[in-house]
Amino acid sequence: MAEEAQPSAGIKSCILCGVKSEERILLSGVDQGKEVWVCVQCLPSLIHGAH
Repeated sequence: MAEEAQPSAGIKSCILCGVKSEERILLSGVDQGKEVWVCVQCLPSLIHGAH
């Protein structure tokens, strides 16, 4: 039976705006080997770049 990955402990917040997971949906990613979180509102900035 495969083990499910456990999320890292602690409060998660968006790396761009700082909003917490209790306030908005966050998506996880990896940046330079470190787990990071970005909210759905800031995600387009990562995809398209800041203008």
